[in-house]
Amino acid sequence: MTYHSKAPLRIGLAGGGTDVSPYSDLYGGAVLNAAISLYAHATIEINDEKGILLSAVDRNEEQQFEPGNKLPVNGKLDLLKAVYNRMLKDYELPVLNFKLSTFVDVPLGSGLGTSSTLVVAIIGAFKEMLQFSMSDNEIAHYAYEIERKDLQHPGGKQDQYAAVFGGINYMEFFESDQVNVTRLEIKPEYLKQLENNLLLWYTSTGRDSAAIIKQQAQNVIDQKQEPVEAMHQLKQQAQKMKEVLMKGRLDELGDILDFGFQQKRKMADGISNNLIEDIYETAKSAGATGGKISGAGGGGFMIFYCPGNTKQKVIESLEKFGGGHRAFHFEGYGLTSWVTT
Repeated sequence: MTYHSKAPLRIGLAGGGTDVSPYSDLYGGAVLNAAISLYAHATIEINDEKGILLSAVDRNEEQQFEPGNKLPVNGKLDLLKAVYNRMLKDYELPVLNFKLSTFVDVPLGSGLGTSSTLVVAIIGAFKEMLQFSMSDNEIAHYAYEIERKDLQHPGGKQDQYAAVFGGINYMEFFESDQVNVTRLEIKPEYLKQLENNLLLWYTSTGRDSAAIIKQQAQNVIDQKQEPVEAMHQLKQQAQKMKEVLMKGRLDELGDILDFGFQQKRKMADGISNNLIEDIYETAKSAGATGGKISGAGGGGFMIFYCPGNTKQKVIESLEKFGGGHRAFHFEGYGLTSWVTT
């Protein structure tokens, strides 16, 4: 038997960073994000060979272990190991010989929620295999606990919920890890226009998101006025983005994104850099009315709003930087799992 799952990555449109503790605990956060047609995949294949084989196909990494024991978390394939270890702890996981394979459609750490989405996909494959009962909220929170608490990887809460629920969502975050997810029922013609006008551009640069997020959190702890006020403004940006999307006032999106990018720069050092600024200004000169860096910042993907027929001109203007654009459509479905024989 082979158990499969996939979960969609997301683009954050507004409010990113306000889902990170301690800001969300102290003030409440708000984010608007959209699941897209790029995915994290996980497969568990029961086999007759002795042992557990873990394989990250996209990174060409493999490790093999004896079944039934907690796996060492040591910097290699830790996301796969952490989910297995948690399953071993919380469920009556039988001693099985199996191969767990994963694949993500974009590089890890590129700002589309890759790590969290991969954890969700792996949980989905185990859930399909073990047939245990867990609601969408419970799966998302479980993934959050594995990544943020078991592994101590810094970050927010939005990615896990976007991966499980799919669709375009307005999310609110409160103390004690409480999350409210509101799916936005946007008119199809508005969605088509939004999809047509958004450009997803990969900068082909890496980033240390952990260091950025740690500094962002420390700025809140230290009550630094400018970063905290910037997060307040980003929360309001998410509320404004929700309003204009629901009413179809898409010509305002570029300005809202541009405002958010100005605020996001203030949250922590390293969110932007010379390359990101050059790409941003080049895109705006070519017709984009606004944009943002995806995820924590420092590299990875950027998003631009290109009204009218400006998208192709923006793409051509950015080609000198390397990288490239990724086509996508909005994904209404979240985590999906199935079995084959």
